[in-house]
Amino acid sequence: MKRVIALAGSNSSTSINKQLVAYAGSLLENVEVDLLDLNDFEMPIYSSDRENTNGQPQLAKDLIELIKNSDGILISLAEYNGAYSGAFKNIFDWISRVEQKTFLGKPMLLMAASPGGRGGASVLAMAEDRFPRHDAQLTGVFSMPSFYNNFKEGAIINEELNEILKNHIQTFSKSL
Repeated sequence: MKRVIALAGSNSSTSINKQLVAYAGSLLENVEVDLLDLNDFEMPIYSSDRENTNGQPQLAKDLIELIKNSDGILISLAEYNGAYSGAFKNIFDWISRVEQKTFLGKPMLLMAASPGGRGGASVLAMAEDRFPRHDAQLTGVFSMPSFYNNFKEGAIINEELNEILKNHIQTFSKSL
């Protein structure tokens, strides 16, 4: 059976991006989905001094192993001040030190949700440019604007947005 890791780029216990990525994972058929929590990978703030003194944290190595052992990645990024959340950026910095080609050629569906009308457009643009340089094979990019108007009880209620996500999931699934 194919195995996918799903994660939100937020460490909030009420993350809308975690809700979105969990829903996206539920749309996959005949695939084992491991929903990861960034809080399980909390590490010291990256610096070359810390790395030189203490080496790379085991949690960074563990996350790279999860990526290696997966067939694909679902990721929904939180947008904080137009960029990645600090929690995600720190983890990304550490795992890129363990494995420069961080995403190891895995298919990836890139998503973002926001309460506003832009749907995380800035962070999506940043990741869409950056992640392929770390060997992500982007199969699609999905933006979820006005989250609280379009998502209820664990599912997208806006039919148009739901159909767009389902099409992205279908493309992603075929790439596994």
